[in-house]
Amino acid sequence: MPAKSKAQQKAAGAALSAKRGETKMSDLQGASKSMVKSMSEEELHDMAASSRKGKPEHASKSE
Repeated sequence: MPAKSKAQQKAAGAALSAKRGETKMSDLQGASKSMVKSMSEEELHDMAASSRKGKPEHASKSE
């Protein structure tokens, strides 16, 4: 599932880094903390690797 916004993509990248052991879990904040627990490494990779071009900075709440 691709990210819907740049912020979501950044959070997925941070969560992926923590899941791989490259970043400490204590360094994570907000959505990235819950993403580590609820998503697989493959799902995080798919979300973090999507293109940023044309994405809004933040997704609207109605999505």
